[in-house]
Amino acid sequence: MRMSQSLDEIEQAFAREISLERRRRRSLIRTTAQRSLKREVQRKHKRGSLRFAGLVLSLILTAVVVTVVMFRVLYLLLA
Repeated sequence: MRMSQSLDEIEQAFAREISLERRRRRSLIRTTAQRSLKREVQRKHKRGSLRFAGLVLSLILTAVVVTVVMFRVLYLLLA
């Protein structure tokens, strides 16, 4: 009788271990997915910031070029 009790205990312990391992695995998968999503959001934010900086730079450059050309044309017309 003692042998069957110890086998039952072993089976229960094994079942507990399997359950814990499954929970750990699900937790790791969830953590990995969250980290991946976080990295993707950071990459998108960085690209968006670079695009915004490029847009601002191109607007400033356009304003400078238009101003220079405008004053040169004005000088040529008045000269």
